[in-house]
Amino acid sequence: MPLTHLDETGAARMVDVSAKPDTQRRAVATGRIAMSRDAAAAIRDGTVVKGDVIAAARIAGILAAKRTGDLIPLCHPLPITSASLDFAADDTGVTATATVTTTGKTGVEMEAMTAVSVALLTIYDMAKAIDKAMTIDGVRLLSKSGGKSGEWLAP
Repeated sequence: MPLTHLDETGAARMVDVSAKPDTQRRAVATGRIAMSRDAAAAIRDGTVVKGDVIAAARIAGILAAKRTGDLIPLCHPLPITSASLDFAADDTGVTATATVTTTGKTGVEMEAMTAVSVALLTIYDMAKAIDKAMTIDGVRLLSKSGGKSGEWLAP
């Protein structure tokens, strides 16, 4: 199978999607930041000195989804029609889930994963004074729909 982001000489290129039809696209991604009980309690209780950690992470994730084409080489800039982030905090961390939609020629999987990644990095930044050993992991695509390949759900 030929590599889509390389031309016949091996040079990088952006894939030409101009002939593809516009379709409704949706992607859902998730990830988690694990932390000490003290950091998790401070986030849940709203006592982190820098402010509302979840609100800042939500805004950061939405902005990241909108800027993915600027961050990931060869990724098409897309007209995002919706981006949302949900957070589930527990005693040892926070799980973030992003849902991104568009109507376009290419999918929003990268936008959803970028949203989750930046949201989790924002949580780290805001709570690092409490716990510098926090770890981010499990960033992955949960589902996508639209386009030629249709529906996909993570196993």
